[in-house]
Amino acid sequence: MSLPSQIAILSIQSHVVYGHVGNSAAVFPLQRIGCEVWPIHTVQFSNHTGYPDWRGRVFDAALIDDCMAGLAARGALAGCDGVLSGYMGSPEIGAAILRGVGAVRDRNAEAVYCCDPVLGDVGRGLYVRDQVVEFMRECALPAAAIVTPNHFELDLLTSQPSIDLEGARRAVAALHKRGPRVILVTSLALDDTPQDAIDMLVSDNGELSRLRTPKAPIKANGAGDVIAALFLAHWLRLRSAPEAIALAASSVYGLIAATAKAGSRELEIVAAQEEFVRPSRLFVAERI
Repeated sequence: MSLPSQIAILSIQSHVVYGHVGNSAAVFPLQRIGCEVWPIHTVQFSNHTGYPDWRGRVFDAALIDDCMAGLAARGALAGCDGVLSGYMGSPEIGAAILRGVGAVRDRNAEAVYCCDPVLGDVGRGLYVRDQVVEFMRECALPAAAIVTPNHFELDLLTSQPSIDLEGARRAVAALHKRGPRVILVTSLALDDTPQDAIDMLVSDNGELSRLRTPKAPIKANGAGDVIAALFLAHWLRLRSAPEAIALAASSVYGLIAATAKAGSRELEIVAAQEEFVRPSRLFVAERI
């Protein structure tokens, strides 16, 4: 299969004016590594909702359909190599995203859909409605070639607790059965993960590799959005899940280190942009 000289990614996610989550976390890193990015915003807020107050609005599913119709009218969809989705506020938004994926695939059968199933996290629990979890299980996962859950989301989507490596293997295998070829599990803490480290697990059709990094000194909103975007882009270029996660994880580790050093509450995406093209520290995924 010949790889495109420039990757084009359609990114359908939330957007904030101040800070970096959703599309405001994903678009610039992708552009910095040479991708063409077409963002469609599902919401536009003044800042992420982790702050005490925020302003803005949630867009309806019709906006996604309208933007997709405009892209189709331009003849652009045939040149789309990948579709990336993140937080889905409702099943209706999710359905519109999948219609967009279908429209892209109608014009480019090799286009890859990467679904970042933003549902919850350890310590925070579930932060979407139950209907969104069900939509993710029954509709989004079967449509996706790549999924990027965190540890909490892996267990939630498979209803299988992954406490040790064998449990994680079983959960990943169960997720593969729902359709995705490539699974990246982030923020993975198993019984053999050192207290000062964090793991990532990547599986390509059941071939598993683990990547371990030192635990970051801070937990920054938007880091998961960045790693999903970079992983998709590197996978599209390399068609190697271990190589893609090595590059993406190294970049995000450097980004978070720079953010911690700056004492910033928001990711230092612009100041630390060199980490996307030349990470200051390289990590390697090992087959397990």
